[in-house]
Amino acid sequence: MRFFIDTADIAEIRDLAATGLVDGVTTNPSLVAKTGRDFMEVLEEICAIVPGPVSAEVAATDTETMLAEGRRLARVAENIAIKVPLTPDGLKACRALSDEGTPVNVTLCFSAAQAILAAKAGARFVSPFVGRLDDIGADGLALIGEIVEIYAAYPDFTTEVLVASVRNLGHVVESAKMGAHVATIPPGILRAMFKHPLTDKGLAAFLADWAKTGQSILDPMKGESAHDAKPARRSA
Repeated sequence: MRFFIDTADIAEIRDLAATGLVDGVTTNPSLVAKTGRDFMEVLEEICAIVPGPVSAEVAATDTETMLAEGRRLARVAENIAIKVPLTPDGLKACRALSDEGTPVNVTLCFSAAQAILAAKAGARFVSPFVGRLDDIGADGLALIGEIVEIYAAYPDFTTEVLVASVRNLGHVVESAKMGAHVATIPPGILRAMFKHPLTDKGLAAFLADWAKTGQSILDPMKGESAHDAKPARRSA
């Protein structure tokens, strides 16, 4: 499973991208608005940090204007994916942009029927919103399973399932078990994936035992550092 970060916060993106675990970014007008910055400038900066797909959403609701906005956004960087809503006009724009070679992320998917339409319209990604379905008492993860199963039955479908509206670790893990291709995760959820109390406890014990030895892997008397220490040669 690939991980996209669902944010427009440049500092968060830069920090998490440094881990090597970030494969892309998803944004929307609400996320960019929170930055208080120019929309295009934010997109350019994100695309320079993350080489993978960066979803940029159109603001229009009619096909003609969606196409104009999508083509403008696509010129920001080569790794831009245009995000359009799962509406008749959005799917028309998806087909046209996809035929032009521009990757499209069809967002606001809430049913398997809608996901089928997105795939037939040539979407690169479809974004089912698991958290928002859970909010109304539906089973968001069940929808992920349905879409993955349907797409697997049709090799001609090249659309990837991009799990969106992720609210907790369970959404990520269960979606991965079902075979979803991508999860777009808020920074806090990705950071939470690192954590387990037994990891912290085990590390504390190891460090305490090492401290008792009074040794150092890097010998300060020889002026070695993590940067210039060389691996030992192995004998043939």
